[in-house]
Amino acid sequence: MSAISFRAPDHGVAVRTGRQRLDRFRRGLRDNRRTDVLLAIFAVAMLLAMNVMVEREVVPYHLLFLGLTLVYGFRVWPLAPTLIVTALITLVTGWILVAHQLTDGSNRAEWAEIPLMPLLFLAMVWHARRRVAAQREVERMAEQRRDVLAREREFFRDASHAIRTPVTIARGHLELLESAVTDSTARDDLAIALRQLDRMSALSNRLLALARLDAGHAVRRQWLDVGSFLAEIVRNWTTSADRDWQVDPLTTRPAPFDPEWLELAIDAVIENAVHFTGPGDRIQLSCRVEPDRFVISIGDSGPGIDTEDLPHVFERFWHRRPPSGSMGSGLGLPMAQAVAQAHGGQITARTGPLGGALFEITAPATGPEDHTITD
Repeated sequence: MSAISFRAPDHGVAVRTGRQRLDRFRRGLRDNRRTDVLLAIFAVAMLLAMNVMVEREVVPYHLLFLGLTLVYGFRVWPLAPTLIVTALITLVTGWILVAHQLTDGSNRAEWAEIPLMPLLFLAMVWHARRRVAAQREVERMAEQRRDVLAREREFFRDASHAIRTPVTIARGHLELLESAVTDSTARDDLAIALRQLDRMSALSNRLLALARLDAGHAVRRQWLDVGSFLAEIVRNWTTSADRDWQVDPLTTRPAPFDPEWLELAIDAVIENAVHFTGPGDRIQLSCRVEPDRFVISIGDSGPGIDTEDLPHVFERFWHRRPPSGSMGSGLGLPMAQAVAQAHGGQITARTGPLGGALFEITAPATGPEDHTITD
């Protein structure tokens, strides 16, 4: 598997994002002040209307509390000012209603609305504040989740770099020692050590790849001849794995993939197929075009995947013990899944027509310029 380089995060992007958030906050403050001023003007107008609309003062009275309720649904004020404003409006409107109805001798049953309307408004205030508290809790949990993901990416990246240097040094010394050792037992031990170092190197590279994919800035798609691409990958594998390799007739239609990442994903799936097959077993690759997506299939004639294992095959560091007993890194299939998702697609696993596992990598038929491919 080829190594994936890592570039430090762009601090300029973080600065621009911070400025954008500050600008949005300032715009929000200006909008809130404008809303408060307009509401104050509306409240004064309704109070004046109540004072002059004798025997019809309940109309602006209801409109006043309706306006307060509507605005509060979008603009939640602090609790203390809300209670003070509600109390003042209740006192003023109540005084107007009582004064008018004492003067003209009209029905005093409407006095019941003096406490009723503020109570209805305060009930809405209670629900709105609960909604805001729930939203803030969700935002807090989302921020914590983002922090956890950021720490995981940092861990993957740092762990990958920390593993790579000692593995390279150890491998160099073992390779020098291998040329000088003649004892067969010692050479077997050296071969085992080198295989474990290869496994650690693959683990390091895949940790770094996952860190980049999780960051969301790794994939650069371009038009790719998938048929020739898969044929070249199979040619590379035929020299290292004695299997019955088969490449089905492939579409010559170009597909939008990042070739570097796609190769890593397909290599990871093929490596899994090699682990679960033996000499002479078939490994089959194909690609087909559907109306809105491309599907790359990798199937084998191995033992397949148990039903109870299917939900776990893409979990990081989860293992199935292959017949050969050679364990992988536990990151190959999760990395293939991350590559597929970074392309806007997915990878699925099931039992295939050859009797073994069948993995299908799908990606939407949209290219780097975000237009649909046509014949």
